Amino acid sequence: MKDKTILITGATSGIGKETAIALAKLGAAVVFTARSKESGESAKEEIIKLSGNGKVGFFECDLSSFEAIKSFAENFKNKYGRLDVLINNAGVGETTLKFSKDNIEMDMAVNYFAPFLLTNLLLQVLKNNAPSRIVNVSSMLHAEGHIDFGNLTEGKNFERYEMYAQSKLALILFTRKLARDLSGSNVTANAMHPGIINTKITKELMNKTNVIVKAFFRLKMISEKEAAQGLVYLAVSPEVEGITGEYFDRKTKKRSSDESYDMAIAEKLWNFTEKFIRVTVI
Repeated sequence: MKDKTILITGATSGIGKETAIALAKLGAAVVFTARSKESGESAKEEIIKLSGNGKVGFFECDLSSFEAIKSFAENFKNKYGRLDVLINNAGVGETTLKFSKDNIEMDMAVNYFAPFLLTNLLLQVLKNNAPSRIVNVSSMLHAEGHIDFGNLTEGKNFERYEMYAQSKLALILFTRKLARDLSGSNVTANAMHPGIINTKITKELMNKTNVIVKAFFRLKMISEKEAAQGLVYLAVSPEVEGITGEYFDRKTKKRSSDESYDMAIAEKLWNFTEKFIRVTVI
């Protein structure tokens, strides 16, 4: 991995940071995004210290802003010029209705629109350095989601788990359409559920369930460091070389929800997103 460059969105904490540490230990140049310069500098120092690898950098980027993403993509290409693995890890799970700078409900803005735009802006760099990989962090909760084309950006009748689930389902549909479009390019795209992690949103979800489901969650709960192993596996393991358009539960390929295989929905969603971004940015 010593000649490889890996980009991770949202690696100042959680599984993003643990993934950055693990990949840096393998010798790769690791670049990540941070919401602020302060959090970025702090995470960078920690990743370098724990990995022993000085090839770590970050860019300050607000992933809820199309303009910020465009600027970041240009700055990244100018500074690094190559990209071997893109990990779209950053995500949110809002408790109340919030909107991005582009007037998109925040879960959809960060969890889906941001990876869509960033990936497309960096796609040529990935093609230039093929074989290369794209890993999109989804969630098992995608199975509770449904693509509502009348409510992709508006957050109408906001219910936090419905919006979160829709955003993670949208990410899988994007992954499948992208993988199909990239056929023959030697660039792979896969989505994954990193595991049930001991986070605030997981605890809140558990509080809404019955005793049996709570017991299941506790039994399956893993640490952020363990969850990061699945991301590292999809990013660098030779075992998944050439595999594309799939959904993984950590290191295991699984069948996702029925709707996530509907390519007519995937096409419609792609076209809607592309048009929305073009109109908004211009």
